[in-house]
Amino acid sequence: MSFIQIKNLVFRYERRRPPVINQFSLQLAKGEIMGMLGKSGSGKSTILRLVAGLDIPEQGEIVINERTIVDAQVCIPPEKREIGMVFQDYALFPHLTVAANITFGLQRWSRAERKKRLKEMLELVQLESFVRRYPHELSGGQQQRVALARALAPQPSLLLMDEPFSNLDTELKGTIRRELRAILRQAKMTCLFVSHDEDDIAAICDDAIRVGTDGEYQQRESS
Repeated sequence: MSFIQIKNLVFRYERRRPPVINQFSLQLAKGEIMGMLGKSGSGKSTILRLVAGLDIPEQGEIVINERTIVDAQVCIPPEKREIGMVFQDYALFPHLTVAANITFGLQRWSRAERKKRLKEMLELVQLESFVRRYPHELSGGQQQRVALARALAPQPSLLLMDEPFSNLDTELKGTIRRELRAILRQAKMTCLFVSHDEDDIAAICDDAIRVGTDGEYQQRESS
């Protein structure tokens, strides 16, 4: 059985409008990095929002690790879905240090657990010496690694990444792509990765799908 199952999702912003997402289905194995490639407006980010619980589908089903999070009867709220997300702008808290940003989602953990997890995350993203710095004191690549560490810290079942390289200089992308793939591999993280850039998908993902302008599944391709 697949670790992630998305079946026949349908979503529209207005009742009388055509669906933005129409009968979208996808399966991921545990630890797989799946890319979603498509032009602006194709519905890639909307699919991530549906999986995260930020939007609710008109119909369809999402199952993660044999746990139904959305179907006709069930809708688990976002904070209980065990899903991490890295946004285009990283959404770091500017008034918090690297350490405080990374541990932000661990309030219910004990102090000892938070300290241990922070150490693990800093080592994973190689930012041990930046623990007391603030986001404005970091480069774009370092900010991205903090955002990734924050998303991974609560040990999510699934990581969603939405155009994570859009704010990086072209010269940085090659290095950051390699670093990101290595971090995801080391963390054994199942990931759904959205981009409009085929080079991003090829460098990061194990496999990919292409989403059309109507949100439909169009093809599956090895990267």
